[in-house]
Amino acid sequence: MPEVNDPKKGPEKKRFITEKIVKQPLTKGQMARRGVLFLLAAILFGGAAGASFAISQPWVSRRFGEKPPEESMISIPKDDIGETTGESESVSESSQEAVEESSAESKAAPESESVEKIVRNAMENYRYTVSDLDALFSSLRQQVQKVSKGIVEVHSVQREVDWFDNPLETTGSYAGVIIASTTQELLVLTPIAAIEQADSIKVTFADGCEVSGRVKQQDTLSKMAIVSVSINDMEEETRKATEPLILGNSYLVREGDMIVAVGSPAGVVRSVDYGFVSHIKRNVQMVDQAARVLYARVSSDADKGTFLVNTSGELIGWAMETEEEKGAMTRVMGISDYKGILENLTNGLAAPCFGVEGQEVSDSMAGRGLPKGIYVLNSVTDCPAYTAGIQNGDIITHVDNREITTMKDFQNTVDNMECGRLIHVTVQRNGRDQYAQLEFQVTVGAR
Repeated sequence: MPEVNDPKKGPEKKRFITEKIVKQPLTKGQMARRGVLFLLAAILFGGAAGASFAISQPWVSRRFGEKPPEESMISIPKDDIGETTGESESVSESSQEAVEESSAESKAAPESESVEKIVRNAMENYRYTVSDLDALFSSLRQQVQKVSKGIVEVHSVQREVDWFDNPLETTGSYAGVIIASTTQELLVLTPIAAIEQADSIKVTFADGCEVSGRVKQQDTLSKMAIVSVSINDMEEETRKATEPLILGNSYLVREGDMIVAVGSPAGVVRSVDYGFVSHIKRNVQMVDQAARVLYARVSSDADKGTFLVNTSGELIGWAMETEEEKGAMTRVMGISDYKGILENLTNGLAAPCFGVEGQEVSDSMAGRGLPKGIYVLNSVTDCPAYTAGIQNGDIITHVDNREITTMKDFQNTVDNMECGRLIHVTVQRNGRDQYAQLEFQVTVGAR
């Protein structure tokens, strides 16, 4: 009986024969060829990617503010006051030997005295001309030209609006000196006035190239600051023509030495003046240190930035003129007493502050019954020592179990402190009958 399709089930589906095409396995030769092609393609595309990154990375860093790789810390060796004594002794010894040798030679050859007399008479009777004076200053001018490569102009840019909401931009001009460099940045020392209330900072180099700068760190006590300039923002020619100033040793400066004022001695950036050191005042009490202050007959403008270099072109200090002393001799902060603080600032670290002005107890003072240590002349208001309870007249004897007997010990200890760290301080305080030992916990602050 023939099959009848059930309309409810629908027509019966018919099955068809299906075939599946299977690729033949690759031979060893084909696999080797494909492996070589894959390797070549990887090398090609990897090299292209690396080249693209190398080309675009500097632009991306400048455009989006990517942080540069970490740099090694800048180290500024400190000067030893004893070096000056050693130098004078060695000079005197060599001079004595020279005198002995010359006296022996004079005995063997008496005619040398007549030669010296002739030379002395010739120099005394010689009439110096303007050309002679110019020749004497020619080498000094060459040093000034070399120093000028490290002088920059720092612009403090402030943005405001007028009564009609129109944007206004005011710019202040200050002098700065390049004191250090790394592979990523140049570090400029400038007055703190150059960065105060500045919305942005521009730095102009000797060849006129202008780039943006940023505040690296500042010291509110000395009124100095460090401005950083990215080397990637500078033109190659400017980088080659720029030279940081060598940091000299202000302990070697003597009364009568000739110095050069650069920066803004005339109130205008890139002005120059010559002068002499008239007086050196030692052991001047400052916050957390006793420094040497140089008094020089030279023009200066401390607010705009005036820096002093010796005849070798080395930076030995900067003007710290006060309102009361304008028009008088320029007071110069010697760089040797500041190198510990300067090292912190150039590395972007806040300079530590303990907050006392003091002097070391001398042997004569100790003979009258005062304990050895640092006599506190002034515990500066609102500074860490004052806040902890240290008073005027206290004698600091130990800091973190380290005995303190001289101002140099105390200054080196403060320079190595870490801001925000809690330190243990031992002082001797004068009572009715005798000194009593007191202990304080002081939180180190920032200058």
